[in-house]
Amino acid sequence: MIFKCKNCGGNVIYSPDKEKMFCPYCDGEDCQEVSDARQGIEVCSNCGGEIHINDYTSASQCPYCKNYLIFDERVEGEYAPHLILPFKVSKEAVKKSIREKFKSSIFAPSDFFSEAKLDGMQGMYVPFWMYDYTAHGLYDGECTKVRSWTSGDRRYTETSVYHVVREFEVAFDKMPVDASDALPDSTMDLMEPYDYKALEAFKADYMSGFFAEKYNQSADTMEYRAKEKAKKNTMDMIYQSIVGYTHRRPAKEFVTAERTDLNYALLPVWIYSYRYKDQTYQFHVNGQTGKIVGKVPIVPAKVMGYGATVFGLIFSIGLMLRFVLSII
Repeated sequence: MIFKCKNCGGNVIYSPDKEKMFCPYCDGEDCQEVSDARQGIEVCSNCGGEIHINDYTSASQCPYCKNYLIFDERVEGEYAPHLILPFKVSKEAVKKSIREKFKSSIFAPSDFFSEAKLDGMQGMYVPFWMYDYTAHGLYDGECTKVRSWTSGDRRYTETSVYHVVREFEVAFDKMPVDASDALPDSTMDLMEPYDYKALEAFKADYMSGFFAEKYNQSADTMEYRAKEKAKKNTMDMIYQSIVGYTHRRPAKEFVTAERTDLNYALLPVWIYSYRYKDQTYQFHVNGQTGKIVGKVPIVPAKVMGYGATVFGLIFSIGLMLRFVLSII
């Protein structure tokens, strides 16, 4: 599937800035029509060029004609997403944010912020499972309050013991879990939160101009992570309601979580890969909020040079002070 411009035949893509489909060739807006001539997932349906993709790629870019392709068979049937969160932050905005965030990183490689490097950044839709739960939590135990005071020359301590019971029922809507092994779960967790109220019913239009993957981890396989989150959040709510006590000693506490719904969604991520000294440094940016996750590489020579400069400065100041003191 390719979105072609009805006016000039160019490749129409989704623009996060305009929040609509846009033709970068003639500046047309909402001028797309679908060209879905299917020639297989390893051949560009626009120019016939050979495309090398992995087993899970659902959207990519032809290296020859530069058209963005969406592979129908990987967004249909069992792989059809229910929901999508469109990109809200453009590539240019992300470039600016990265330069601003790391502008004080004086030991970074000189070309880390270069236009050529940053322009290689790719926008990707990452597959997520989104679980709905009804959780039931119970705390039953003893809590104590301890107070001390002094009267005359004596010190008194009073300990009051209370039987405390808390029972909560909590509904969780769209608890997200990364459904791909292409990106580390820990990284995806760090990019949260997304505003899930902005989720929309899936439309392939939003994928044009970006890369994407279909899920490669089943909902049943990944559910343990969502259930753990739901249980932890429920118990945290219970503990937050038990305030004003010195000690807490539970006799019984548990949380159960029952799944009530499941959705397959695509969430937006910008990925900037920088290669330095045979190591790849990856930066991931939340495509909705602009939150950046990543660590800047350090050039050892710059660190040594900076240290030598500081040492030289201190040494020079020391010599000046000795000279001033010698003539006083």
